[in-house]
Amino acid sequence: MCGRYASSRRPEDLIEEFEVVDARVAAPLESSYNVAPTDEVYAVVERPPRSESESTQPEAPQRQLRTVRWGLVPSWAKDVSIGSRMINARMETVAEKPAYRRAFEKRRCLLPADGYFEWYPTQRTGKNGKPVKQPFFIRPADRGVLAMAGLYELWPDPAKEADDPSRWVWSCTVITTEAEDDLGQIHDRMPLMVERDRWAHWLDPTRPGELDLLVPAAPGRLEAFPVSTLVSNVRNNGPELIEPLPAEAAGEGAETLW
Repeated sequence: MCGRYASSRRPEDLIEEFEVVDARVAAPLESSYNVAPTDEVYAVVERPPRSESESTQPEAPQRQLRTVRWGLVPSWAKDVSIGSRMINARMETVAEKPAYRRAFEKRRCLLPADGYFEWYPTQRTGKNGKPVKQPFFIRPADRGVLAMAGLYELWPDPAKEADDPSRWVWSCTVITTEAEDDLGQIHDRMPLMVERDRWAHWLDPTRPGELDLLVPAAPGRLEAFPVSTLVSNVRNNGPELIEPLPAEAAGEGAETLW
């Protein structure tokens, strides 16, 4: 799964990187090196523009940058709390599950990240007798942006008036797949990525969802290294969380993974 990730790029950099034409970011998000479920994150989507025209012809979707809540809240949900359990959608079932099926057809997005975290159980044991888990940071080897495949949804808050602009809660989920061989040693799941030449097709809401647009990262495309266990606490947040640890600090059983 993908339960934590890092996102430190500024909105203006994402606007340029993803060729966004309509930025819907009221205020920039703080750089986060420990993005956790229910946090606000950046999402790239394509939606029809606002229009004052009386024409009945639908306008072409425009690429937008928005902030959304991580943890998808289906339109039929009773409240937003369900979102904390829906941070990931499995590729194998995303087109069929009721919570994701409609979003997969019309509301696909890209979730920009610097990289993501996974935890590997070492041969050390803690005071509770359980294996100590060593966090790893996994990022593009070229330090470029990781465009994670995602879905987004809009949920109407029944406690707010129909004309209240804040009534609609925007939320998202990361689509995951089986990890490729090297990364599978750390965790058996990983986020799916969308290659740049497939961004337009993936985002286009006038096209049906196609799973073959999604691919695991090619071998060697991502690199993984151990980082401080400070990342395990959501209250810790800073660039030191993605600094590589020396091999001897990673713990027995983890030093052979990179």
